[in-house]
This record gives sequence, C-alpha cells and structure tokens, in this order.
Amino acid sequence: MTSNRPYLLRAIYDWISDNGFTPYVLVDASQPGVQVPAHVVKNGQVVLNLAMRAVANLDLGNDRITFQARFSGVSQSIVIPMHAVLALYAQENGQGMMFPADENEALSASASEAGDEANETPPQAGGDDDRPKRGAPHLRVVK
Repeated sequence: MTSNRPYLLRAIYDWISDNGFTPYVLVDASQPGVQVPAHVVKNGQVVLNLAMRAVANLDLGNDRITFQARFSGVSQSIVIPMHAVLALYAQENGQGMMFPADENEALSASASEAGDEANETPPQAGGDDDRPKRGAPHLRVVK
C-alpha cells in the first residue's frame, strides 16, 4: 500500500485552512531532497508557513510538497519530500498532527533521488519572514 501521509496531510491542511487558521509545517531539513533556504534551518528543522497568502503554486502532492515563497523579498522554490514532514499544525493554537519518522520511506526516497541534481544545493536568501511568531507547537500523540 502507498503511504497515508500525503492524504492525512492534505486533510489536516484543509481542516486548518477551513477554520481560518494558519497552517505551519515542521520539516526535518536533514532528509534527502529537502530544498529550503539554509539560513532558516535551526537544529536540523525548519517551520514554514503554508497559508495561501504566504506561498504561490502550492502543490500538496503524493511524493512531495512544492511551492514558491519569499524570504527577504527573494522568491525561492521550496521542495519538501513527504518523508521529511514531521508535523502540520495551526500556528494560532498548535492543533494539528505529528507524523512518525518512517525509515523505510526515507531510505527508498533517498535511493530514488540519488541522481537528482536539483536537490544538491539549497537556495540562499536572507531574512526570516516565514518563521512562526510563537513558540513550539503543542502537539501530543493520540493512541
């Protein structure tokens, strides 16, 4: 079976947006294939605003999330493989969903992207326009 992660991510994104909140994604920037400006990465992770007003050409695909975002006025192409998504949550109240790390997904994605030259060097820009204004999300694991 295919991963349920992209389907859950799209559902949570719609739920957050439909309720008038701002969807933020927490990304493991150390995973292969992640393209984000290096200066926004903190402790190997990055939080990005996915609100329609903050990004252009958002595509929540089955394999990756892609969009254009501005960092200090410079448009950047952002690529986030699904296996690198750690959480999607509402910035205003922290409600959302955490996604477990799946070593099998990361390994298979790494093998399939090994020759992808577009993923070798992350774009550079200055500024932190898309960083959250509040602390860490308040998510919990539901069993």
